[in-house]
Amino acid sequence: MRKSASIGIFDSGIGGLSVLREVAALLPHERACYVADTAYCPYGLRPADEVRKRSQSIVRFLLDKSCKLVVVACNTATTAAIDELRRVFPDIPFVGMEPAVKPAAKQSKTRIVGVLATAGTLQSPLFKQSKARHAAGVKLHVVAGNGLVELVEQGREDSPEALALLRTYLQPMLDDNVDELVLGCTHYPFLTDGIEKITQGRMVIVNPAPAVAAQVKRLLEQYNLLNDETTTQPFYEFFATGSVDALAKLQKRHLPMLSGRYSHEKLRIKG
Repeated sequence: MRKSASIGIFDSGIGGLSVLREVAALLPHERACYVADTAYCPYGLRPADEVRKRSQSIVRFLLDKSCKLVVVACNTATTAAIDELRRVFPDIPFVGMEPAVKPAAKQSKTRIVGVLATAGTLQSPLFKQSKARHAAGVKLHVVAGNGLVELVEQGREDSPEALALLRTYLQPMLDDNVDELVLGCTHYPFLTDGIEKITQGRMVIVNPAPAVAAQVKRLLEQYNLLNDETTTQPFYEFFATGSVDALAKLQKRHLPMLSGRYSHEKLRIKG
């Protein structure tokens, strides 16, 4: 496998861009191939079997693009599909998402941790296992953020509607004395401004994306796959199963710091 090959990243929509942002910051010489399955977004409302089939089809596409590692930049897809992906594609390293309950529980002074995630993630065995392992002696105030993914996909994360919806989810956490807020969906970091406006510094926002980027780096080092071509600009490919124009607009809005060459293309995935 070539060191100069791309890192594959996929999500149901643009949420995984919050992960790509961290990967690009930590590994500025790496190429990336990003797939937004926007025609099927959000995954959190779909059956697990459907998410698994979509995930396998997207990974096959990424492997056809010769990707050297795949990031499942979606909490729902991670919980539903990553074990099966590792069995079906044993020769490719995978990195998934997991709600950052462990660091939040360690850092909490009030011993009350908030978790804002999709319903699919909160109902998953992976979340229940994480809760059992890492939240002993800590109260978890768990909320399904219904409607937030759709607002981010529409580019309305800073809208009055988004702020009002966030307030309905966060005010009960504030009333419950939550001091650490785990973002359990890759779309939610794009709502940080609204979250901070509502919480006024009373909660520490715990975004797992930097830890995911660090794991990407560790695996690339482990497999001797870090790109050693440092003199040319990286190339970023973006594919969408829905609107390519919408993806391009949101990518430029959310990743203005991304230095390199770009390509945006329509993608049709079977399954």
